[in-house]
Amino acid sequence: MFGTGSRACTKRLKRPSVEVRTAKRSPANEFIVHLSGTPIIRAMGETIRVNFSRPLPVFPLPNVILLPHAVLPLHIFEERYRQMVDQSLDGSGQIALATFADQESQWRSEYDGTPKLRPIVCVGQIVQHEGLPDGRHNILVHGVCRARILDMDEPDEDRLYRCATLSPIEVSDEPPSGLEDVREKLRSIMQHDRLRRLRSIETVREWFDRDDIPTHALLELIGFTIVKQHDTQYDLLAEPDARRRAEVIVRELCDLECLVRRAEKQKPECWPKGMSWN
Repeated sequence: MFGTGSRACTKRLKRPSVEVRTAKRSPANEFIVHLSGTPIIRAMGETIRVNFSRPLPVFPLPNVILLPHAVLPLHIFEERYRQMVDQSLDGSGQIALATFADQESQWRSEYDGTPKLRPIVCVGQIVQHEGLPDGRHNILVHGVCRARILDMDEPDEDRLYRCATLSPIEVSDEPPSGLEDVREKLRSIMQHDRLRRLRSIETVREWFDRDDIPTHALLELIGFTIVKQHDTQYDLLAEPDARRRAEVIVRELCDLECLVRRAEKQKPECWPKGMSWN
């Protein structure tokens, strides 16, 4: 990824599927998340506590948006973000994954400074870490919850990266319920012949039969896997209501089905540079 201080890990890290259930916040302004799933997650303990009374490190990415419940492998090589990971691992192991406000070109010219960020971030937990001899890191970050940037702490002489005071944006402290109709609607859409042929859809369809993945988590995983447009990814992150996120995902799946249908009608002589639209 261009100039972010990170790129996809050269060492392939298996992406676990997890269940995240938000519980009531503690009096100390904490957001509590209960985890279950694969051993990599269970090894962390029963809960994650996000203390919003303290600033969290901010890690901006230009082309990737992490959603809660999803897991993202990153290779950290830039000095300021190597320091960020080192210091995060000495503390809670939590970072706020942000995205640049200007997705065209302006952030590139300002990258060495402090480019403007979009206000909504995903708080992530570092669940796996591999330190390399030269100081670089391979990390696996698990999305925990949505949050809004309230105040930014710029870098100083000792800290090379930005931190931010955050506030959670979820509609309720409790996991969304009553989404059974949403799950069945999504399952029905993914049974369409054209979508069934897509490799990414094949992976997603396997999640529907897993009892340990509740529907609100399934929505996040589908959005992270299927949605490719950056602005739409951000819309999913910035939307606190699960049913509205489901509407976005349904629309994206229907658009994808239409795209596949149009590709089927293309004749070989119409393929770009001799390549199939498929």
